[in-house]
Amino acid sequence: MIPSFEKMSQAFDIKGKNVIITGGNRGIGKGIAQAMAQCGANVAILARDMEASKRTVEELGVYGGAHRGYSCDVTVFESAKQAVDDVARDFGVIDVLVNNSGIGRFFNVLDEDESLKNWFDVINVNLNGYFIMSYLVAKYMKKQNHGRIINISSNASRIVNLPQRMSSYNVSKAGVDRMTMCLAHEWAEYNIRVNAIAPGYTETDLTYDKDTDKIEYWMSATPVGRFGKPIEVGAMAVYLASPATEQVTGDVLTIDGGYMLAR
Repeated sequence: MIPSFEKMSQAFDIKGKNVIITGGNRGIGKGIAQAMAQCGANVAILARDMEASKRTVEELGVYGGAHRGYSCDVTVFESAKQAVDDVARDFGVIDVLVNNSGIGRFFNVLDEDESLKNWFDVINVNLNGYFIMSYLVAKYMKKQNHGRIINISSNASRIVNLPQRMSSYNVSKAGVDRMTMCLAHEWAEYNIRVNAIAPGYTETDLTYDKDTDKIEYWMSATPVGRFGKPIEVGAMAVYLASPATEQVTGDVLTIDGGYMLAR
């Protein structure tokens, strides 16, 4: 593929690109939506909470562009397919997919009942949901002969995150990293670039905990000494969506304030 830019002024230009963001109505997903919209992209938010999506879409309106919310449960194939088809109908082209929907559960494995609900729920949203969305959107990207898929992983994919017990979350994110690499290799011939972002502790409902002992532990182990901001993850997502990363695929970019350095 010939590079799509010749000047640095074009390298990070995503103006007019159509971006799907799952779970884009809160937390990291909302930070990504804001970053994309501020850089001129059109944003389609796929989520179950349509009221939250409506509020976020209204907030994005100040940046211009076309932004819409779609009802979607990424763990249900029919729901995901309907949402993706609707976005393709409304926007015409899907340039970027950001797989961001996610849940986390803290639990001790041997305290679980035999339904293993806390295991299966997390794997289903954080890994199976990413695969379903990637499959559906890549069908359109293959026809277009271009596209970017950005998976929101976590530094927990490569460490046992402490002090909480969160095996299902850690394993789901490790699966996301490996899936990113496999799909990047398989879909490169269709000019589809697949990468992942691995945030550390970020100011979201998923990671914020009122347990001050946990927060103190997390911050003491983070060299930069603070939580990350959703918009900072959004900036990295813009980079991966831009022409500058045509030669980048199958990579997992970490943004965790140095948390992993001593792990």
